[in-house]
Amino acid sequence: MYDQRDATTGLFRPALVIDGARATAAAELSVINPATGAPVGTCPDIDRAMFDLAVRAARAGADVWKATPMERRREALRLMADRIEANLDSLTAMLTAEQGKPLAAARGEIANTALTIREVADLDLPPEVLQDDETLRIERHRVPLGVVAAIAPWNFPIKLGYWKVAPALLTGNAVILKPSPFTPLTTLAIGELIHDLLPRGVFQTVAGGDAVGPWLTEHPDIDKVSFTGSSATGSRVMASASGSLKRVTLELGGNDAAIVLDDADVETVVPKVFWAAFRNSGQVCIASKRIYVHDSLFDAFRDRFVAMAKSVRVGNGVEDGIELGPIQNKLQFDKVMALVADCKRTGLAVHEGPLDPSASARGYFVPVTVVETPPEESRIVQVEPFGPIVPLLKYSSLDEVIGRVNASDYGLGGSVWTSDPGRGAEVAARIDSGIVWINDAQAINTVTPFGGMKKSGMGVESGIEGLAEYTAGKTIVLRRG
Repeated sequence: MYDQRDATTGLFRPALVIDGARATAAAELSVINPATGAPVGTCPDIDRAMFDLAVRAARAGADVWKATPMERRREALRLMADRIEANLDSLTAMLTAEQGKPLAAARGEIANTALTIREVADLDLPPEVLQDDETLRIERHRVPLGVVAAIAPWNFPIKLGYWKVAPALLTGNAVILKPSPFTPLTTLAIGELIHDLLPRGVFQTVAGGDAVGPWLTEHPDIDKVSFTGSSATGSRVMASASGSLKRVTLELGGNDAAIVLDDADVETVVPKVFWAAFRNSGQVCIASKRIYVHDSLFDAFRDRFVAMAKSVRVGNGVEDGIELGPIQNKLQFDKVMALVADCKRTGLAVHEGPLDPSASARGYFVPVTVVETPPEESRIVQVEPFGPIVPLLKYSSLDEVIGRVNASDYGLGGSVWTSDPGRGAEVAARIDSGIVWINDAQAINTVTPFGGMKKSGMGVESGIEGLAEYTAGKTIVLRRG
C-alpha cells in the first residue's frame, strides 16, 4: 500500500516523475491541511533545468507513444486504473489531508477517477470516410498532437487532472501533468504509482510555484495546454500560449443559475438544488451559484432550504458524520469571507448554518450561508463565490428570469427544475450555457461533452468531442483511375 511519508516528520513527501524516474528538487513547497492550518506535506519545487529535461523527455516519448498500437494504449490505461484502485485507502487519506473534503467524498473522487480512466480506454476515434466512389476516396483521420500540458485545479485535483490525462494518452500524446501548488500531493503520488506502466517520458509530473504554469504555456515544444481554473487565469494562459500558436482547452469559471419553475415540487427539489449549490463546500465550477425561485413557491422553498443549511455538519473531513469540509486555501477563504461581510454590510438577509465543534479556529471554515433576495446587481449575484454561500432570488415570469440568467458574463452550466420535462426542455433551450440539466445538476459522464460559453472557456472536455481535442485532423485523399 502506497504511503509516501517522511519517517522523521510524518509528512507526505511524494516525488515528481521526470524522464521515467522519481525526481526530487533542491527546493520544496509546504502543503497545508486546510482543516487545521498545519503542514501536511511537502512538494518539490521544480527548477528550470529539470523542467526542460521533462519537456525533452516528453518530446521523445511522444514519438514512441504515437507509434504504439491503440490496443496497447488502452491496456495501459486499464492498468493505471487498477493501480489507483489498489491504493484507494492511502490515496483517500492523502487527498482529504491536503484538499479538506470529507473522507467519503475523497474516496469517491479517486474511485471515480479510476472508473473514468477505464471508460475512456473504451472510446474510439475511427477514420471517417467522407467520399468513396470510382474517382475519389477521402478519409478524415485524427492524429496525436505531440506533447500535452495538463494543468489541474485544487477543487477536484485528481478527477479533473486525469479527465485530461486519460484522453490525451489514449490518442497517442505524451502528457506533462501539473497540479495546483495547493493540492499537489495525491497527484504526485499517483504519478509515482503509474508511470512505470508507460514508456519513458510518456507521462510525467511537474510541480512548484507560480513560475511553472507560464513555463508550460510558453514552451515551444509543448503542443497543447488543457487548463481548468479561473477565467482570469485562463485569459493569461491563452495569451501566453498564443506565442507558439499551441492549442488550448480552457474550462473556466461559472456562475450557474438554477431556475425553479412554478410547477416544481418543493419537497423533492430543495434537497437536490441544495447539494447542487453546496457540494464540496461550493467549490465546484458547475455549482448552482444563483437560485431563482418562482414567487409562488419562494417562501416554502426558502424555509426548507434554510432548514437544510442549518442541519448540515461542516468540519474536519476526517471526523465521522462531517458532510462539508473547509475552503481549500487561505486565498480563497479570504475572498469568500469578504463576500459574506459585504452581504452583511449592505443589510442583506443572511442565514448561516453552524460549524461543527471539531472545526478548528485555525482551519478555513465557512458556515453554509444563504442570502435571501439580494438585488440583481449585488456582488453575491454577479460574482462567482466558489464557496458555501448562495443567493435565493425571486422571479415572476419566464421571460424575466431568463433575461436575468443570460445577462451574466459566464455560460458554463445551468439547471431547470420542474414537474413537466417538456416545459423544462423549452426553458433549457433558452439558457446561454454550455450544458443545461433538467431536474438534475452536475451530472457528467464519459460520453458527455462539456464546455462553456462566453467567459466560461473554450473547447470541450469529455466525450468523443473532448477526445478529438487532443488530436489534429488529417485528410487523406486517394485519386482513382
